Amino acid sequence: MTGAVPALSPIGRPRGLAWSAAALVLCALVLSPVVALMVAAGDGTGDALWPHLVAHVLPQALRDTALLLAGVGVLVVVLGAGSAWLVAAYDFPGRRLLEAGLLLPMAVPTYIVAFAYLDLMHPIGPVQTTLRDLLGLTRPRDLVLPEIRSLPGCILLLGFVLYPYVYLPTRALFLMQAANLIEAARMLGRRPSATFLRVALPMARPAIALGASLALMEALNDIGAAEFLGVRTLTVQVYATWVNRSDLAGAAQIALVMLVAVAALVALERWARAGRGFSGSAQRPRRLARQRLTGLRAGAALALGLVPVAVGFAIPASYLVQSALRRVLRSGLPETILSEIGHTLLYAGAATVIAAAIGFVVAAGPHLVPRRWGETLIRVASLGYALPGAILAIGLLGPLALADTALSAGTTQLFGVAPALIGLGTGGALVTAYLVRFLAVSIGTCEAGLGRVPRSLPDAGRMLGRGPGATLRRVQLPLAWPAVLSGALLVFVDCVKELPATLLLRPLNVETLATHLYGEAARGTYEDGTVAALLIVAVGLVPVVILLRLGTPRREPPGIMRINA
Repeated sequence: MTGAVPALSPIGRPRGLAWSAAALVLCALVLSPVVALMVAAGDGTGDALWPHLVAHVLPQALRDTALLLAGVGVLVVVLGAGSAWLVAAYDFPGRRLLEAGLLLPMAVPTYIVAFAYLDLMHPIGPVQTTLRDLLGLTRPRDLVLPEIRSLPGCILLLGFVLYPYVYLPTRALFLMQAANLIEAARMLGRRPSATFLRVALPMARPAIALGASLALMEALNDIGAAEFLGVRTLTVQVYATWVNRSDLAGAAQIALVMLVAVAALVALERWARAGRGFSGSAQRPRRLARQRLTGLRAGAALALGLVPVAVGFAIPASYLVQSALRRVLRSGLPETILSEIGHTLLYAGAATVIAAAIGFVVAAGPHLVPRRWGETLIRVASLGYALPGAILAIGLLGPLALADTALSAGTTQLFGVAPALIGLGTGGALVTAYLVRFLAVSIGTCEAGLGRVPRSLPDAGRMLGRGPGATLRRVQLPLAWPAVLSGALLVFVDCVKELPATLLLRPLNVETLATHLYGEAARGTYEDGTVAALLIVAVGLVPVVILLRLGTPRREPPGIMRINA
C-alpha cells in the first residue's frame, strides 16, 4: 500500500488570519481599560483636583491600604502554610475532614463575612448580649469589647477568609516533597518546628508567594468588607470619589495609584519565586510519611486546625442560616429577591458562556498558530485577572461609550433610528467587565484540559486529513470538555460574588444579589440581606466541592509513623 501521508501543516492562511485578527481584538479589549484609565485621569489634571487628592485623600488611603495588605499578607501566610503543614505532615483523628474543611472559607466572599460579624459583634448583637447576660450586666456600655469596625478587625476577617489561597498550593507542594529531605533533618536531630522552618518552608516558597499574591489581589479588590469596617482603602476611595462626588477624573487618578500597587504586587510575587526551583530524582520520589499524633497532641492539632474553619466559615455561615430562616418565617422572602436572582443569573450566565468559548479558543492558540504567538495571547488575555473590579469599571467606561456612540451614528445613518445605550444601559458593560476580569480562569482550566490530551491523538487526526480546526473541534474539545465546564463554573461563581464592578457598572434600577446585600449592610438592616448572602454562599460552595473532589488524594502515603502523646 502506497500513498503520501498528509503533512502536518499549520493552519490555513485565511483561517489563520481570521484567528489572528480575533486575537488582536481580544488583546485590545483586555488592554483598553488601562489606556482609557490614563486618558480619564488626564482630564482632571488641569484644575486643583490632583493636589486635593494628594493632600487629603491619598495619604489616608495609601496608609490604610498598605497596612491592610501587610497585615493580611502575614496572616494568610501563617494560617495557610501552617494549616497546610499540619494536614500534610501529621495524622490524627479528624484530619481528613479538617483537610477538606480548610477550603470552606473560599465559598464566602469577604464582604459577606464582614456583613455577618458586624451584626454578630454589634453592642446589641447576640455575642455581646450573651456575655452581658452571663456577667449580670444590663447596659451595653458596661461591656466594652474590641471594635470590629477597625483596621485590625478588617485584617483579621480578610486573613481568615483568604488564607485558602495559600493553603491550597502549599499543601499540594508539601505532599509532593520527597520524604528523604524531611527525614534527613529529623535524623540530624532537628525539632519539628526547625524542620518546618528550615527545610519545608523554604522549599514551599514559590507556592506561598503565588498564593499570597492572589490573596493580596483579592484584598486590594475588596470594597464591601473595607467600607463596612470603616477602612478607607484605595478601592473604597475610588467608589466614593466616582459615585458620591460624581468625579470620574479623580476616581481614575486614584485607580492609577491602585494600578501601581497591583504592578508592585505582581513584581513582588515574581521576585519571591525567582530562582527558587528545586530538582529531584528522575525516579518517583517517596512521599513524606505523616507522623501519627495521639492523645492530647491529636486533640490540640485538631482544635488548632478548626480555628480558621470556624472563624472563616462556620460562624458566619451559621449566622446566615439562622438569620435568613428567622427573616423568612417572620416576613417571608424579600419582594425583590426573584428579580435579583434573575439579574444575577442573566449577567453572570452571559459572561460565563462567552468566557468559556473564548477561553477554549485562546487556550487552543498554541495548537492552531505558531506556539510563541499563541502563548503570548494567553499571557495578554490573562492580564485582566490582575485588575481590580474598580479599575476595570472606570477603564471600560470610555471604550464602551465610544462603541455606543459609533453604533448610534451607524444606525442613525442607515435606518434613521438612534438606539439607546447598548453597552452602558443594558448590562453590556457589566458583562464585559466580568469577561475581562475572569477570562484568565477559563483560559487556565481549558489550557490544563488540553494539556492532558495526548499529542498523538490530534496528530493522528491531521494525518487522516483533518485540519487543525476540525481536529480541535472533533478530537480535543470532547476530551477537554470536563475542564471547559469546570472553568465555566468557576467563572460563574466569581461573577456572582464580584461586588466592585457590579456596583459601578450595573444598569440603573437593577439590583443583583451582591448589590442588594451591599445596600442592606449600608443601611444597617442586616437581617434583610441574609437571604441574598446565603444564596451567594450556596453558589460559592460549588467550586469548593469540585476542588475537594479533584484535589484530595484518595490514598494515604505509606508508612505512617506514630508519636505517642
